Amino acid sequence: MRALAIFLRLFALLLLAAGPARASVYSAELSEQLLRGPDLCAEAPCRDVMPQAQKFSVRKGNPSYVEAIAVAADKAERVVGYVFLSTDVVDIPAYSGKPIVTLIGMDTRGIITGVRVLKHSEPILLAGIDESTLLKFIDQYIGKSGDAKLDIGHGDEASGTVGLDAISGATVTVIAENQVISRSAWEIGRQVGIFKGEVRPAPRYTALDERLSWQQLLDEGSVVRFSLRRKDVGLAGEASYIDMYFGHLNVPTVGISLLGEPVYKRLMAELKPDEQAIFVIANGEASFKGSGFVRGGIYDRIQVRQDPQSFTFRDTDYLNLYGVHAPGAPAYTESAVFIVRSANFNPAWPWQLTFLANKADPQSGAKTFVHFNARYWLPARYMEGGRPHIVEPEAAWRAVWKSRTVQIVLFLLVLAFTAVMYSQRDKLVRASKRKHKPWIARPRHVLWLVSVLFLGFYLKAQPSITQVLTWFHSLLHQWKWELFLSDPFIFLFWWFIIVSVLVWGRGVFCGWLCPFGSLQQLALSLGKALGLARFQKLLPKPLHDKLKWIKYAIFAVLLGVSFYSMEMAEQLAEVEPFKTTFIVGVWNRTWPFWVFIGAILGWSFLSERPYCKYLCPLGAGLAIPGKFRLFGLKRKAECRTCHACAAGCGSHAIDSAGRIDQMECMLCLDCMILYYDDHACPPLVKERKLRERNGDALTPIDATGYFISLDSVRGALKAKAAQSSGDQP
Repeated sequence: MRALAIFLRLFALLLLAAGPARASVYSAELSEQLLRGPDLCAEAPCRDVMPQAQKFSVRKGNPSYVEAIAVAADKAERVVGYVFLSTDVVDIPAYSGKPIVTLIGMDTRGIITGVRVLKHSEPILLAGIDESTLLKFIDQYIGKSGDAKLDIGHGDEASGTVGLDAISGATVTVIAENQVISRSAWEIGRQVGIFKGEVRPAPRYTALDERLSWQQLLDEGSVVRFSLRRKDVGLAGEASYIDMYFGHLNVPTVGISLLGEPVYKRLMAELKPDEQAIFVIANGEASFKGSGFVRGGIYDRIQVRQDPQSFTFRDTDYLNLYGVHAPGAPAYTESAVFIVRSANFNPAWPWQLTFLANKADPQSGAKTFVHFNARYWLPARYMEGGRPHIVEPEAAWRAVWKSRTVQIVLFLLVLAFTAVMYSQRDKLVRASKRKHKPWIARPRHVLWLVSVLFLGFYLKAQPSITQVLTWFHSLLHQWKWELFLSDPFIFLFWWFIIVSVLVWGRGVFCGWLCPFGSLQQLALSLGKALGLARFQKLLPKPLHDKLKWIKYAIFAVLLGVSFYSMEMAEQLAEVEPFKTTFIVGVWNRTWPFWVFIGAILGWSFLSERPYCKYLCPLGAGLAIPGKFRLFGLKRKAECRTCHACAAGCGSHAIDSAGRIDQMECMLCLDCMILYYDDHACPPLVKERKLRERNGDALTPIDATGYFISLDSVRGALKAKAAQSSGDQP
């Protein structure tokens, strides 16, 4: 109890120390003026990223930027560069699933002059990696060209790739931020004429003369459906929020099938060569036209985006859609034909229909505008020569998986070896004895070393309670596979954990593969090797049975707090020493973290896995579903009165009635070795001695943990003899 009190005091100090170190831009509040207002630099620190400018214009262009203007002594003004906000240009989520809002400056030669992160939601930068590390990373972009091939890791002179140093433990974050900065600089540079973009010839449609049904149009992709439910925008219920269908009308087969030939010909006659018509129909409680539309204004709920320009629609771009002629078309409550009037929009390339909705934040209740995108690409058969070949930017998570193929294969081999070994536990324990168990002890020590060195320190693949909290929130609000795929090792590890917990219980992960659990177990083994065995003791069982509930209380508190504030839950999750030990490094934290880790490992020299048993919220979270595992450890009737296994259980997972608490069991298999050991299991010892006194044979031990009875052996021998004699002529 005294040791636990010391732990709790250390943890309180740890939280106090962690508080000032929080990343200030994590919880930054960005004004509506900064995000969308005309005068970006009235709110944003534009001088920080463009120090040679004295004044800045209002937002211009699409995507938007501001001109940075230098004023000479004679008051003459000249444009010296451009400043832009990343979210005006690209929408790339980082590890948190949210974009890193970044302010970027670039001079008129296309050289990046400054980068400033205004807001991020990255948990690893909230409580773990110091903010100065992020600032050091983005400083690498200053002086580099906006059209340079920038990549995380080593550069390649042959391909012209410039390498950038990563942030250890935040690979996905820096890959996403690299894409944000590179693509934003390229797009703005292309728009203002610094960089030359790809020449896109106007589409030439094939001379098809067909009349298609609604279902045929849907099946081939010339009409696309886009639906949102109430829960997608933070509202209660599963009902439809909006259900839209849209498509490109300039293609003769599509346009005539939808509008009818007379209407289609009249529409095409009204369009100029570089104008494209798009139809939209919808049902639901929301309106894609918006409720605040006024004459001369814009339709603020719907846009078309392409590479990544946005095209909005004014009242002069709107035409009434009086009916859909395609057989089988659904009923609708809202319809329109919008005209994209820009030579920069090319329907032969992919584009997106963007719907802007007010989404309620589930924690604060505040509403913010959120983009929902539906992709459209005209079927190849409608274009002469088919679709153009395009190279789309690779998703950050794909780049991570490709760059770590060898490590992923090795990681999977470790998981496979563990699963195969544990699945063969019955054979391994039968080949072992209480005092001699090389088939169990040696492979487990190897796995513990691999787990600490390879999984923990090298791959930084330490599962955490914060991932459990993130999953809870994703299931309730919005699931994004990209978020969970962004770290391949954590993603694969969690699939292994889910399957193994439901099949065997939490012990396969917690007792065999958890990097921090393995570190504690190695500390215990090292303590024995150093002669500390006589000091190694467990807490009394009655005290243990009270203290083990602390970890469940911690898990419940973290889960509850996360629904109020994920930021606060991330701070409280520092009760896990995983981040300090493996991801950030003890040397990068303040002294309370060192003392906290040191206390845990110091206790681990004298007692088996104290953190796992009493404080670990991740273990508590896994223990709950593990209660419903498919396979448990074996027990005999005599176990109810025999305490041999309980006396040697390092997890204190066997009670006075011989029952194994599978929620606490680390699956060390010591009790299963005793189960088959006729020199250690009291019922087997008794039977063995009795047979030896009587001169009876020692038959093999069966799967139920008992010697095969002599009567059954005699009966089997008689039956075999009778069969042999009957077979003789």
